[in-house]
Amino acid sequence: MKKIPFLILLILTTSRLFSQGIEDLTFGTDTTFEVMTWNIEWFPKNGQTTVDYVSQIIQALDVDLLALQEIDDKGFFEQMVDNLDGWETYYDPYSGLAYIYKPDQIEVGDIFEIYTNKFREFPRPPLVMEMQYRGEDFIVINNHLKCCGDGILDPIDPWDEESRRFDACNLLEQYIQTNYPDNNVILLGDLNDVLTDDPVDNVFQVFNTDDENYQFADMIIAEGNSYGWSYPWWPSHIDHILITNELFDEFEDESAEIRTIIIDDYLEGGLIEYDDNVSDHRPIALKLTAGSDSYGVDDVAFQIINFKNHPNPFINTTTLSFDPVAENTAIEIYDTRGQKIQSFNLAKGQSSIVWYTGKIPPGIYITNLVVDNRVVAVLKMVLLR
Repeated sequence: MKKIPFLILLILTTSRLFSQGIEDLTFGTDTTFEVMTWNIEWFPKNGQTTVDYVSQIIQALDVDLLALQEIDDKGFFEQMVDNLDGWETYYDPYSGLAYIYKPDQIEVGDIFEIYTNKFREFPRPPLVMEMQYRGEDFIVINNHLKCCGDGILDPIDPWDEESRRFDACNLLEQYIQTNYPDNNVILLGDLNDVLTDDPVDNVFQVFNTDDENYQFADMIIAEGNSYGWSYPWWPSHIDHILITNELFDEFEDESAEIRTIIIDDYLEGGLIEYDDNVSDHRPIALKLTAGSDSYGVDDVAFQIINFKNHPNPFINTTTLSFDPVAENTAIEIYDTRGQKIQSFNLAKGQSSIVWYTGKIPPGIYITNLVVDNRVVAVLKMVLLR
């Protein structure tokens, strides 16, 4: 892959007319699960200026979960997270890997390193997060693989950079199959190699040759124009998001999206300003409808006029009404994190119930009408105090 001369790149990135700023960045929505990988080079590469830039970018993009690499300064990082409204963090100072997540959307079960004794394959041990998004389980594996190399995979040389990444990918695949064979797994990070190499030199062979179980969600970016690649200075596309087959259907949904967030397009100084103050890598973000089936928020096709509650908003009690129901029908009430709050089994012919909230805290609650274990209608209710 040929390197674009710096002068040409400079002209391309400084000759545009800018009518937008960081505040115009957008990606996250209230009804989808978003995960983003971002190598924030030597954070903070320009001190407080970087902290301010990154805080603004994260707030604007509004994603649920960020997997970060190259966090060098714990104090600056914690200060940056403190500037954010609605996010919490986990940071591993040894590897420089971190997560930033929305606790009102994501319930973290555990976060831990793996392969800590495999320095050759993993100079920075992968960081695993076991979590739930709206009641649906996910495993996220954050990585920063060995950099550099000559593009040629040399299995004879154990310290060949491509060989180290190749073996790292094989170990990651083994770990997924051993520990999470039937789970929603997202493996992501700065994987430091391109997806489109010929098979003989492709470090991702173990995933690319098993398309029944794995898919690089960002393959369309890797095969596309270099304008959209994650590492613009080479240019190359080396930051990736891999999903397992449990998420294939969600990724094929029309609302799903995979995108390089080209932040430099939103800066007056373009790529030069971005590289000076933020990073040499662009983030890659994935959007899925995952989690919606747990209480049907996104399933507009199932919405029916005859399922309603009054009053809404309400204090203490509200009456839910619906057409007379058949057998095997239930009402299920969830909070916005996907946790079931209460459920009611309905008698055949029943057409209403009263919900007495008791000591349940105020907030938004999602109510499903469920027939034969299938959500057929959804309500959003607002409890006041």
